[in-house]
Formats: sequence, structure tokens, C-alpha cells
Amino acid sequence: MTETFDALTRLVGAGDVVVLSGAGLSTESGIPDYRGPSGAARRHTPMTYQAFTRDPHARRRYWARSHLGWRLIARAAPNDGHRAVARLQRAGLLGGIITQNVDGLHTAAGATGVIELHGRLDEVTCLDCGNLTSRDELDRRLTEANPGFDAHVAHVNPDGDVDLPDEAVARFRTVDCGICGAGMLKPDVVFFGETVPAPRVADCFAHVERARALLVLGSSLTVMSGRRFVLRAAKLGVPVAIVNQGPTRGDGYASLTLDATLGATLSALADRVAAGPVPAAAV
Repeated sequence: MTETFDALTRLVGAGDVVVLSGAGLSTESGIPDYRGPSGAARRHTPMTYQAFTRDPHARRRYWARSHLGWRLIARAAPNDGHRAVARLQRAGLLGGIITQNVDGLHTAAGATGVIELHGRLDEVTCLDCGNLTSRDELDRRLTEANPGFDAHVAHVNPDGDVDLPDEAVARFRTVDCGICGAGMLKPDVVFFGETVPAPRVADCFAHVERARALLVLGSSLTVMSGRRFVLRAAKLGVPVAIVNQGPTRGDGYASLTLDATLGATLSALADRVAAGPVPAAAV
């Protein structure tokens, strides 16, 4: 493991690295991932875009559960991993940060120019008029529409959803867009079954194509949404390094893999390389 960490240090220390982060980076902030050690996927099926837009009962269930889950997400703070990525960026070693997460914790940790592939949970869009509002504003409106709604939350899922009994969902009232008056509101995130905006994907590909290396942090790379960037890097001969707890679907394309906790590993990495460039070596 020491040799692998040393190789990672040389790779990142040479600079021009693009980071691709996933849910595993936020577990130390109290937000579970879908497929890693916290195993949220074993209990929870994420909302699909088709169900949300076509089924009023599914939409009410989502907002009832997300209304409570948002309060837990909103209280989440950046962890050592997020702060280490921001330190690497400030040291001039990163050519970009792409995240599959919707929690905004990279930016909260001080990173700038983050490409949020799947959007942000703290913004809400109207599917009719396109207006964007803050999640805090929607939280206020939903609270007013549902006085006394205080169902018990057992755990929160990566998309801000929580598990609730049917009887709690049945008494929840949703609200429409406050601007156009009748539009359907949706968190400004990409649901399962929904397509990431093409310009955003193109921007990510452009970053990968300019990179000297791609560093994957806390992603199982199970879904193509993130794995496609690993595939592009490998096709172009851009070295791929993966730091994750457990195997990933990108391991076969990686020059370097490290199975380790993210916070401690990235903090140690930033301590080693943030003071100045480290000569690159073959990985």
C-alpha cells in the first residue's frame, strides 16, 4: 500500500489532474453512498424521472421523504476528503473537478469551478416555466403547507430521500411553482432515467481530454454516467488512478488503484504534494 500511495503522490504532484468524485467521498460527512460500505442501495430504490413526472402519488412520496431528508443534507459539512481536494486545487495541481454528487460539499470546502454532473440538491426548478429557486425557500413553503409534519427519519439516502411509512406520506401536501403558479417543481438534479445535459457532458469530456491524469475518488463507477470518462481517458492513454473503498467497474482501466478511506488518504496526499510539484514517475 505504501508503494501505491507513493505512486499516487508522484502522479498528482505532477499536476494537470482532473478529479472525478462520487458518493463515497461524502460518506464521512454522514451521507451514505449507494454501493459502498454503507450499502444504501440494498434498502433503497432511487426515484426515476419517469415516475416523478407521470405519477402524482410517486411525486408526493418523493417530496414528503425529501422534505425531511433535505434537512439532514443541508446540515452536512465538508469532510477531510473535500478539504484535501480544495487544497490540491489551490496548489495548482488540478485541471478540474467533476463530481457525481449533488450535495455541494466540494464548493462548501472551498473548491471553485466544480462541474456538478448531476446537478445540485439545494436548487429547485420548475418543469413548466424553468424558474430556479432555492431549496431553502421550498423548504419554508412545504413547512407552511404541512404544519406538524414531523415523521421519524431512520436514515437519509444519497439523493436526500429518506424512508417513510405510507401513512406519513398520505398526509403530506406538495406545492407548485411560486412564480408561474401551477408548474411542477423538481430538485435541480438528474434523476435516474433522465439525461445529463449535453453541454455539461461535453465540458467534462473536454476536461478529461486535456488532463495529464484522471483521479477517481469514492465512486464505484457502476453507472455509465461517470464510467464513460474513465473509458475516454483510457482510450486516449490518460492515466487513471482510483481511490475507493472496495472494487470498482473501472479498475481494469486504471494504472493505479488504492482501496482506502478517502479522508485520511487524501489529507495525507495533500500534505505531501501541496507544498510544491513532485516529479512524475511511471505508474
